[in-house]
Amino acid sequence: MICPFRFSVYPHSKRFCLSFKSFWLGLGPYMKSKIRNFLFLVVMILIAHWGWMCKLLADPSACGGKEIPGMKCIPAGEFIRGSNVYDADEKPEEKVYVSDFYMDIYEVTNEDFDKCKNAGKCQECLKTGKCNYIGPRYGKPYLGPKQPVTGISWYTAKEFCEWAGKRLPTEAEWEKAARGPNGNLYPWGNEPATCERAIIEVGDIKGCVPKKTEKPHLMPTANVGTRAPGVYGLYDMAGNSWEWTADWYSTSFKACGNFCRGKDPKGPCDGKEVCPGYKKKVLKSGSWWWPAHYARGSKRRSHIPENFPEYHHFGFRCAKDVNK
Repeated sequence: MICPFRFSVYPHSKRFCLSFKSFWLGLGPYMKSKIRNFLFLVVMILIAHWGWMCKLLADPSACGGKEIPGMKCIPAGEFIRGSNVYDADEKPEEKVYVSDFYMDIYEVTNEDFDKCKNAGKCQECLKTGKCNYIGPRYGKPYLGPKQPVTGISWYTAKEFCEWAGKRLPTEAEWEKAARGPNGNLYPWGNEPATCERAIIEVGDIKGCVPKKTEKPHLMPTANVGTRAPGVYGLYDMAGNSWEWTADWYSTSFKACGNFCRGKDPKGPCDGKEVCPGYKKKVLKSGSWWWPAHYARGSKRRSHIPENFPEYHHFGFRCAKDVNK
């Protein structure tokens, strides 16, 4: 045995080395072999994990190597979509292929949305009255410039993304960006959702952000990016605000058929603007108002795209094609 320490630098190392040498020499060949095999396995797991992470997060060929400010490249490939364990509309769990694309790092904020309004766009609420952007139930606790914009209809979210030169993500794109290629429950892995990891409701109508009003339903959102990012470097892919996706909602992926399978699925009617028999759009992420299990990456929620008169606290983020 060779001691890896310099005795003059680490005064206690000689005692350690002698103790370890005595321990090692006292072992039989069988135990030494077991320890060597175990250490070799640990090293191989670490190497494999590191290689996977490097490929996942820094693939130079993904998105043609092009970076876009405020967005992250989600590399092409298969991922595990849906779940056979939880809600019926998440079935079946299966592999789906998604081409590489860009996704906003953060949810669209009030500050971002104001820029669209100031440009004379994103005026659907004012023009039609069919949505309640920051309506009477909401207000000051939700209007911080860095908080996610809430109370948005699907149409307004779509208009904003198009104004920004982007589009709404498909449900498959959103889920891959949240779960990674291996079908994790949450952006951070499979550990439970807590206030340390996400902005969610944690019981008895208590949120993860201190209340700023006496009204019990007015637990505020948090500024975007206050929790650690997920596997692809995106923030708040679990909690804070529900997020619209481009897809029409079907009662299960099986019921949706081939439109929800294979490569780059776009949901019922292949994502067409008009889809007979379908009246609701898909939302993902959970929110500050909903319990932890709603923040699962496979969780699906449906709502009418007008978000009116059944008004809810929905937000969004945008995606972008690589070749545009």
